[in-house]
Amino acid sequence: MSRNVLPGDPGRLVLRFGPFWAANRLVLVLLALGLAAMYVPTIVDFMHGPWRGDRNSHGPIVMALSAWYFYFQTRRLAQQGERFEPRPAPVLGWLVLLSGAALYVLGRSQSLALLEMGSLLPVLLGVALLLLGPAIAKRYWFAFFLLLFAVPLPASIVDVITQPMKLAASWGAEQLMYHLGYPVARSGVILQIGSYQLMVADACAGLNSLFTLEALGLLYMNVVRHESVFRNFTLAVLIVPISFSSNVIRILILALLTYYFGDDVGQGFMHEFSGMALFLTALMLIVLTDSLLRVLSQRVERLRGKEAA
Repeated sequence: MSRNVLPGDPGRLVLRFGPFWAANRLVLVLLALGLAAMYVPTIVDFMHGPWRGDRNSHGPIVMALSAWYFYFQTRRLAQQGERFEPRPAPVLGWLVLLSGAALYVLGRSQSLALLEMGSLLPVLLGVALLLLGPAIAKRYWFAFFLLLFAVPLPASIVDVITQPMKLAASWGAEQLMYHLGYPVARSGVILQIGSYQLMVADACAGLNSLFTLEALGLLYMNVVRHESVFRNFTLAVLIVPISFSSNVIRILILALLTYYFGDDVGQGFMHEFSGMALFLTALMLIVLTDSLLRVLSQRVERLRGKEAA
């Protein structure tokens, strides 16, 4: 195609792929139909099954983040004027694709959620390798990585990890309320504030919220893309305590709502709304931490510059 395109034109990426899509349109349509036939029933089943409970309710959110990042990365590469020349890797692609298909068949036939949803990653990666090749597929590695967070883990693993997290978050909320002057006591994951008794559920301080917040934090890092290695590494490490702090704040909010307005408010609409407050709090903490790291990294660079001079 001979039409000139400015480097910032999002259509540049589409034009690069134009001949490829035209030559393989039927193959692409068949692949899309095959993927839909495999995973649409799976997603529907998961919406009525594993993703409906508190343990894995983060699944749809993470899948939406992954799909958005596929689009975002494509737009970013287009604006940078990246050259895309598909160089398929048929041997590696078929190996990865068939491995993913085998996992899907096993997971679907034996009702193994871990394998059924987990197969989506190698299946998509295999398709990308077959059609586009490793050089292009690796540009979307983070979108593939996000899909791991949508895979339901076995209950035995979740229970082992969730219980200490709930205990820690309950303790943190108790300490905050105690220092704020509220009549509070705790027994395990049960909080007693005034005349009300609250149990910290998995949704408030469990692995699902940690996974979602981790995915949100890592997505923020990949969108911002700092050049400082120190800043990226430190922010990645701090995402875990940020997630924990957000869960503690959510428990604190629910406890205070119950204390002032009763169970109907604390366990009703506001309980669901607190989930959104959790993510907004986490995002604000991530941005605030990133801003502090920016100041710190600038000072470190200045000190290094003085030492070098």
